[in-house]
Amino acid sequence: MDDLDLPEVPQGFAERFAAEDREPAELYLLSPPKLDDRFADRLKAALDAGPIAAFQLRLKGLDDHAIARAAEPLQVICAERDVAFIINDSIALAKRLGADGVHLGQDDGDPREAREILGREAQIGVTCHNSRHLAMEAGEAGADYVAFGAFFPTTTKEVSHQADPAILSWWTVVSPIPCVAIGGITPATAPIVAQAGADFIAVSGAVWNDPAGEAAAVKAFLAALGR
Repeated sequence: MDDLDLPEVPQGFAERFAAEDREPAELYLLSPPKLDDRFADRLKAALDAGPIAAFQLRLKGLDDHAIARAAEPLQVICAERDVAFIINDSIALAKRLGADGVHLGQDDGDPREAREILGREAQIGVTCHNSRHLAMEAGEAGADYVAFGAFFPTTTKEVSHQADPAILSWWTVVSPIPCVAIGGITPATAPIVAQAGADFIAVSGAVWNDPAGEAAAVKAFLAALGR
């Protein structure tokens, strides 16, 4: 089965989706692609600006040893603030660090394997792009959340999949598993995906590249989400 075998999502479904009884979406913060010596202080400022559900360390192109060194102080900062610390891509590194969870791309391993290695308490997320089929597979494999995107243009990473907010509404109707919206989201566009049904709003560049600073950016996002 692929998305072509699934019924079409009705046009305008996201706009008609009733989310009045849902809790406001939470903020899921991703690291910038490169860290400098000031990043630990910047992370503190961001996390202290308001409630953030999780922080994902996503450093492409570095080996596990380098990522582990970068992770150590950041993991402590998250633990002190009761923010889930998530490792991107690597089940083995998440295990080594005792991270709160792992986020898997489509080529980064099976959620079942991650569950066996990391245990029942680990948070396991899966990138599903714009595919309902991939999301259903991830849910059946025991993922704790599925991530859809990109919804808007982004310079943080190369985008090969464009998602429509309707997929968030559809997922919320068919599955109790939380969904994450990611990709080019700003305080101005966050309400669009939140109202469509996203449980979490994943952000990176809009926080770390804000001229007013990361704390101001976090506060702007939280205000836009009604938190």
